Amino acid sequence: MNDSFEILRAECEACTRCELHTTRTNCVFGTGNENADILFVGEAPGDNEDKTGIPFVGRAGQLLDQYLYAVDIPRESVYIANILKCRPPKNRDPLPAEEDACIDFLRRQVKLINPKIIVCLGRISAMRLIRPDYKITREHGEWVRKGNFLITAVYHPALLLRDPRRKEEMLVDMKKIKHELDRIKSERN
Repeated sequence: MNDSFEILRAECEACTRCELHTTRTNCVFGTGNENADILFVGEAPGDNEDKTGIPFVGRAGQLLDQYLYAVDIPRESVYIANILKCRPPKNRDPLPAEEDACIDFLRRQVKLINPKIIVCLGRISAMRLIRPDYKITREHGEWVRKGNFLITAVYHPALLLRDPRRKEEMLVDMKKIKHELDRIKSERN
């Protein structure tokens, strides 16, 4: 199959695989550099994302932008997506059936982008992409290799808004990500 971002986005916007399509304002496909070395993956769009069709544009997204800036990773250089492309009602956690219905879109995005690093934003993304029993409070910032990808998980920025005590741990994890990115780039040169 000859896949492209245009084909994939059109399929995603027309998707009716689960009930979430009935309540969405916009499909939140993903945004950023389609040749990125780093792919950030959240769990699902929130209200602001549903309104704009762009992931991580609300308060949590603004906090993520601050962390990217702090470690000198331009947002324009990364790609940001979610497991779900439609907002669950009242921002509840995604249901397993919804994740199952949507995960193929993310897999195809990963294949098209072919990032070197995948960063799970939060426990739900980590439980889906790393392993089902992933414990974010114990394992955040640790690296796992899966195929061609280095994968890590960090706290979801929305959690940091509720629990600012974890902000320093997030900064440490983001510095590790920047270190890996620099290492990969230096090996390429």
